[in-house]
Amino acid sequence: MNSDSTEISLAPKYQRVVLKLSGEGFCQAGKSGISIDETLNIARQAKRIVSRGVQLAIVVGAGNILRGAQFSAGGEVIKEASAHYMGMLATVLNGMALQEALESLNCETRLQTALRMETVAEPYIRRRCIRHLEKGRIVILAGGTGNPFVTTDTAAALRARELSANILLKATRVDGVYSEDPEHNPHALRYEKLTFSQVLRDNLRVMDMAAISLCREGRMPILVFNFKSEGNIERAIAGHTIGTLVSE
Repeated sequence: MNSDSTEISLAPKYQRVVLKLSGEGFCQAGKSGISIDETLNIARQAKRIVSRGVQLAIVVGAGNILRGAQFSAGGEVIKEASAHYMGMLATVLNGMALQEALESLNCETRLQTALRMETVAEPYIRRRCIRHLEKGRIVILAGGTGNPFVTTDTAAALRARELSANILLKATRVDGVYSEDPEHNPHALRYEKLTFSQVLRDNLRVMDMAAISLCREGRMPILVFNFKSEGNIERAIAGHTIGTLVSE
C-alpha cells in the first residue's frame, strides 16, 4: 500500500520537461571535474522519470570544468568570444559522461550539440530532437546555443520554448530563490512563488535576464530547486511544492 501511494504521489504532472543541469551537478560539492558517482545519481533519477512516461531533455552546463568568464578576464591573451566557445566545448564533455552513465543503466539516449561535431554527437535539429523525445529517448543538449556571449541558462530557456516543454526545471545546489545569497546571509528570505515581473524588478538571481525574458514572453514556467536532495527531480516533475516556482 505504501509503495502504491508513493507511486501515485510521484505521478508526473508534466509530459515534456527541459531540465537545466549546471556543471556543479557532475562533481562533488566544492570540487571540480566529473564525478562518476554524481553523474550516475543524475542518470538514475532521469531513468525513473522517463519510466513514468515523461519526455526529458537535459541542457548541461560546464562550471565544473571551466567557465568562459574565467578565461576572458585576461582579454588580450584569450579573446572573450574564444573563451565562450571553450565553455561550450566543455559542456560536451559533461554531455558525453551523462550519456555513458544513462546507457550503462540501459536508457536510450541521444547527445545533440549546437556546435557541429558529428564524430561524438548529432547536431541539434529541433524536429529530430522532438522525434527522439516522442520515442522515449532522453536527449542531452550540449554546446549552449552555439553562440558566444550567451549562457547555458539562456540555451535552456530557448530549448524549452523550441521544444514546447511544459516547464523548465532549473536544478541548483540551493532549495529555491532567495532575497539574498543564503550562503552569505542565513536570514535571507526564500520565495515559494514569484512572478516574472518580481524577478525582473528585484533583480533576483534565478537565471540571467535574457533567459527570464525568453520564458516570460513564452509563458514558460520555471521551477528552481535543489537537485542534490535524492528524488527531488522526480518530485519537481510530479508537481510537489518544492523550490521556487516562477510564472505569470
